[in-house]
Amino acid sequence: MTRKNALALFATTAISLTSAGWAVAADLVLGVPNWPAANATSNILKVVIEENFGLEVELQSGTNPIIFEAMDAGSMHLHPEVWLPNQINLHDKYVNDNKSVVMNENPVQAVQGMCVTKHTADTHGITSIDDLTDPDKMAVFDKDGNGKPEVWIGAPGWASTVIEQIRAKSYGYDQVMELKQYDGTVAWGELGAAANADEPWMGFCYEPHFIFVAYDLVYLEEPAHDPATWTIIQPTDDPAWLEKSSASTAWKGATLHLHYAAEVREKFPEVAAMLDNYKMPPAVLSEAGYELSVKDVPVEEYAANWVANNQDVVLSWLTN
Repeated sequence: MTRKNALALFATTAISLTSAGWAVAADLVLGVPNWPAANATSNILKVVIEENFGLEVELQSGTNPIIFEAMDAGSMHLHPEVWLPNQINLHDKYVNDNKSVVMNENPVQAVQGMCVTKHTADTHGITSIDDLTDPDKMAVFDKDGNGKPEVWIGAPGWASTVIEQIRAKSYGYDQVMELKQYDGTVAWGELGAAANADEPWMGFCYEPHFIFVAYDLVYLEEPAHDPATWTIIQPTDDPAWLEKSSASTAWKGATLHLHYAAEVREKFPEVAAMLDNYKMPPAVLSEAGYELSVKDVPVEEYAANWVANNQDVVLSWLTN
């Protein structure tokens, strides 16, 4: 199929959908988790769906559990970036058990763990996860002078934040450090300030992410992932989750998957086919975060420009 014929086909599809009565306010509601790359992806998909299918799309912010619950209930229709195994409990419940959510099978490979700026590693000799239990080395992170150093382990609501609490307990550095949870934009602002001033910084990192484009970062060394050392229970599943959980080796390599509500296949099968074909180049996620977080480009502007400049990628979603 030529590009011209494909675009004509999708224009015809949009007209037929409108005639059938589907194109009303908020035909689709796309979830927007609280990190830049996911925000960019939802906005990009909004542009693609509205331009090619004639549907009205709304965006709605939410945490991972809220978006999955809403997809299950039919009040939201997409999560742009589900991290696995981080959110495996949500995936298992709604994809495998309830069958109300569908997973896209074209993942982006990801890496995550605790990291420091290279300046921190070189200047303070902090290179291993074992260093986090050394009070003398960790003293450089006592920013408020209360005698206990602080470390950012992620944002509230992230499944990875729960796991980092478990890892801190398992490695024992929760006894040395104060584990901080707050919004990622604040943490990345602190990272930028520290990097520019050659001051120490350490915290939870993941990629693809713009921080690896903007700053020189290194992951702390730790034992290779061993599934026998990982027992993860989420707070929603057991009040004694922390006591019963353990994770004393590195993260297993993660994958990022788009998930969408199964009812989209019934109401808008052409959109569902596009979501099944969706495959985002990994570099785009880092680039998007950099543009939004460092350059302060409005997300709507970034999404519109990206779609206009990447028609070949968009067409592959529409025609494969």
